Amino acid sequence: MSWRKEQGRAERGYHHGNLKEALLQAALGLIAEKGAAGFTFADAARMAGVSPAAPYRHFRDRDELLSSIAQRGFEQFESALSQAWDDGRPDTVTAFERVGKAYLAFAREEPAFYSAMFESGLPVDVNANLQAAAERAFAVIRAAAERLAALAPPNMPRPPALMMALHIWSMSHGVASLFGRGDAARRKLPMSAEELLEAEVLIYLRGLGFPTDRRSATQGTADNRPSGKPGGPWGTPK
Repeated sequence: MSWRKEQGRAERGYHHGNLKEALLQAALGLIAEKGAAGFTFADAARMAGVSPAAPYRHFRDRDELLSSIAQRGFEQFESALSQAWDDGRPDTVTAFERVGKAYLAFAREEPAFYSAMFESGLPVDVNANLQAAAERAFAVIRAAAERLAALAPPNMPRPPALMMALHIWSMSHGVASLFGRGDAARRKLPMSAEELLEAEVLIYLRGLGFPTDRRSATQGTADNRPSGKPGGPWGTPK
């Protein structure tokens, strides 16, 4: 479910008997309006329509409330990435491309969750459940990178699959943050977020020695050579 400001205003108030859920939804609304650092525990109670003491029935403090939101976000994030990866079907590069698009789509469609996950300043290891959820989400990207690494041309130096996963994650996160914060509006860009990420990964794969034009890609089988759009498996900016 995407959290939008109009939803937050319509659903304010604790009416349905589920205090914990009411507080989570109230906090999501506040994050959407003010950012992950822009509200207090008392603000969440006020938006939920309960006393300042009521949240302590379910959460130790604001950080625990935020970590619960971030955990839920990572669980949904993992689901979106896993669905996009689809165990590498119909071929590794096509599935890998979908993972990148799913990453950007989640950041765009779930900005409150994304902010809680990556911009709250909470150490991931402060909550074992949050850490596990974050690791499961990253594991999807790592699995895709491992499969991609297996397709690298022989005798070409390349980083370990884990480092490749971190590189791809960093690129995806950077593009998502750039467009999500609205920074792109300050500078006219000749491409979308998806096109920018595709171009970055294309350059990255070329640097690792992957064939990036269609003629090279079609010389192998469907899953032992990267194939994709003209210009590379992640396309080129228009």
